[in-house]
Amino acid sequence: MQIHLDALGGVAGDMVVAALLDAFPEHEAGVGRSVRAALDAAAPEAAPGITCSLSPHSDGILTGRRFRVTRDGKPAEENGHHHHHSHHHHDHHHGDHHHPHEHGHDPAHHGHRHWAEIRDGLRRAELTPEVTRHALAIFGHLAEAEARVHGIPVEQVAFHEVGAWDSIADIVAAAHLVAAIDASAWTVSALPLGGGRVKTQHGPLPVPAPATTLLLDGFAVVDDGIDGERVTPTGAAILRHLCGGRTSRPAGTRVLARSGTGFGGRRLPGISNCLRVLAFEEEAASVPAGHREIGIVEFEVDDQSGEDLAQGLDRIRAQDGVLDAVQMPVFGKKGRMMTHVRVLARAEALDAAIGACFRETTTIGLRFRKEAGIALERESVSVEADGREVRVKLVDRPGGRTAKAEADDALAGEDHAARARLRRAAEAIALNRRDER
Repeated sequence: MQIHLDALGGVAGDMVVAALLDAFPEHEAGVGRSVRAALDAAAPEAAPGITCSLSPHSDGILTGRRFRVTRDGKPAEENGHHHHHSHHHHDHHHGDHHHPHEHGHDPAHHGHRHWAEIRDGLRRAELTPEVTRHALAIFGHLAEAEARVHGIPVEQVAFHEVGAWDSIADIVAAAHLVAAIDASAWTVSALPLGGGRVKTQHGPLPVPAPATTLLLDGFAVVDDGIDGERVTPTGAAILRHLCGGRTSRPAGTRVLARSGTGFGGRRLPGISNCLRVLAFEEEAASVPAGHREIGIVEFEVDDQSGEDLAQGLDRIRAQDGVLDAVQMPVFGKKGRMMTHVRVLARAEALDAAIGACFRETTTIGLRFRKEAGIALERESVSVEADGREVRVKLVDRPGGRTAKAEADDALAGEDHAARARLRRAAEAIALNRRDER
């Protein structure tokens, strides 16, 4: 399955979770369990009062879902800080609440939680290995970006206490869904740039926030004229993890299997503040009869005698899984004559073929790849012609059956004409015998 994220209104952690749950509602219970386990281990003092909820939502234009994380029944912005995911206007506090502070005291006493403490908590949490891996990767992108922005070691990055449990919930929920869906590819549309200023513990910062800007390096952005924080640091960290720093669309023929819409809390002028998920099943191409995957190995040799190379190629051809080996003259640098070698092998025997090429020739480097191939059905039979046993290869072609005598078996002592007669006789016998069956 391929997942495409269409960032109409923007991207934030809760919007990603809401959109994916709208498309894959069967994972809602699992998300709740993972978030609870993560909070119990990584934010134990806050965990008892934290709940996650998924609810239907409509902005009067589109319908979808909202994913909310609350503590003692109140959203994060009512616990002392504005919540970044709600996409308020650009005069709100920066909601990720993970701006680092360079202090050496116990962060819990000051309402902060260091990245190292969150990381260790996530490792201890009763999460599946895949959920843990995705969550640590997303959080790691976030911490590294903040460390770069503020010029401090990543271990010193601290998250405000409210932002810590809030971010843990969103990131672990996203990690659970990424692991459960197990898509073969994640892609994202061009991202809305946003604009204005955002209030933080360090004073007003430009939008996109500096950490977001680092995380979105390589992504395409579009300025639709609507200000505000359109992509949050947490949203950007999720994109960095899933899409690897590029904006693209799924390639190839595919079937739209599901879609989902996740809303943020802010209302945007003239546009829905939502993230849309499109889930595609890759369409299996019709595979013609005889289709197979083959491995191809290619290299050049300029320091091996023709006799030795010929013997080496014979041994490569004898390697189990090798289909053929051919050579051709080519010109290298300074006009020097070289031999180009191409070896065909079954895909599963590619590693063994590469080993044989290094063992039997003087090459010190080669290229290899896998390609689609097709072979016609064939059958090898032995017939007696003019007192000789001759092997004949029968091939079923679209235009009819053909026969080809093995050259080594048709080597009569006579001249070319005699050998040709023997081959034709053997081929005719083989074709007639096949037709009679």
